[in-house]
Amino acid sequence: MQERLPLKAFILAGGFGTRLSEETAAVPKPMIEIGGRPLLWHLMKLLSFRGIDDFVVALGYKGEVIKRYFLDYPQLGSDLHIDLPRGKVQTREQYEEAWRIDLVDTGPETMTGGRLKRLAEHFRSTILFTYGDGLSDVNVAELLAFHRAHGRLATVTAVPQPERFGVLDLASDGRVQAFNEKPASSGAFINAGYFILEPGVLDYIDSDASVWERDCCERLAREGQLMAWRHQGYWQCVDTLHELRQLREIWASGQARWKVWP
Repeated sequence: MQERLPLKAFILAGGFGTRLSEETAAVPKPMIEIGGRPLLWHLMKLLSFRGIDDFVVALGYKGEVIKRYFLDYPQLGSDLHIDLPRGKVQTREQYEEAWRIDLVDTGPETMTGGRLKRLAEHFRSTILFTYGDGLSDVNVAELLAFHRAHGRLATVTAVPQPERFGVLDLASDGRVQAFNEKPASSGAFINAGYFILEPGVLDYIDSDASVWERDCCERLAREGQLMAWRHQGYWQCVDTLHELRQLREIWASGQARWKVWP
């Protein structure tokens, strides 16, 4: 475990997750389970191991599910002593996490930038800002050091664009000239969803309808206030049932690269 970082993690957990409707009909996307634990738990375990114990979670769609989970959390992993006549419940062991969590309702229809704006009262200094559906082994201390060194308002974590499909090199008559099942990377990078931000980014958010990735990040980039930290380690978002099944299989195999904690 790394030393504690003077940093809060803001996590977006309010979207509808429509591309995973088979799972999100009953729970918000960050509460979809891998290995019997929600995606949100996996993310918080990673960030806690990397040095962050203070979390602000932006709720929206089915936010009550997340509230209920954390209200019950201290009892779920402990032995209990229940005194029915006195109406008392005691845990038999100290819980291992030292997390401090603010669960904030940011509205069911609010866009990503608007959700961050609604967390303004918690945003007094540098924060880590991320989504509740991306798993990684990102080293937050290195990301933070990079951010502090350049002095801009925002840093985005960039990862190489994944090659989802093989490439066929076809001649004009339809003949396959080359079959590349795993083509070399194009060299492009994509947003991995782990940002370091200064409070000044709030000035780039106009309303609940502001989309962080489009309205805010594009403007920050135009004004030279957005830098990219290249992460060459593991990263995977959970956007499809296929990706979810793969991650469940990886976890079951004991080979989950995002599990950096003991």
